[in-house]
Amino acid sequence: MAEIDSSTPFLQSFSGRVRLFPLPNLVLFPHTVQSLHIFEPRYVEMVEESLAGDQLLAPVWLQPGWERSYDGRPPVAPVACLGRIISHHRLPDGRINLLLQGMRRAAIRRELPATRAFRQAEVDLLDDFYPSSGSARRHQMQQALIDLTRDLLPNRDVLNEQFDELLASPGSLGLMTDVFAFGLSLSLAVKQQLLADWNVDRRARVLIEKLKAIQLASPLVGPPFLPPFSLN
Repeated sequence: MAEIDSSTPFLQSFSGRVRLFPLPNLVLFPHTVQSLHIFEPRYVEMVEESLAGDQLLAPVWLQPGWERSYDGRPPVAPVACLGRIISHHRLPDGRINLLLQGMRRAAIRRELPATRAFRQAEVDLLDDFYPSSGSARRHQMQQALIDLTRDLLPNRDVLNEQFDELLASPGSLGLMTDVFAFGLSLSLAVKQQLLADWNVDRRARVLIEKLKAIQLASPLVGPPFLPPFSLN
């Protein structure tokens, strides 16, 4: 999958204002796709507005303790993931099933006043940052991530070809960290830490450390597969 940047048509006219979708059990990443079932009236309204306009919304992780004020405006993480609705299906009772593609990290600058049923914010989109000092070690980090993930997943042989293709893709370390962070069994707090860091080399080092700790604690943990890679 190619890196998504500001030349993407859906972001060319991006205003910096997003619809926030606070969720307690999901941290979305760029380069990944998540299915969502929308049933709360405020979020059905949010999705309908998105579909009628820019097709964008931003899932953001609800901070621990959100249960005390879920119907209000409980605290959310400072970095969300801007996503684009790539398909949807309306159900007869008004609920909506959709697929959301993660596009860019979005740092929340300020949340807007509560004038709608759903929450909105002004955000700054964050580009992946590749420090020049890390270029010599980047390939080794890519290989380390490939090797660790192969060890942690039970169906290794099935994934070898996809791993090799991903490793061969130029400039793919940022994509790789996002796909693996999304698909592997990491805590939501760790996933949020990785989402919030736009320094790719630092993000990769943290992910490698976390995967090594999982490997030492309990081999072969994690889901049976990663989200399918797309190289379009």
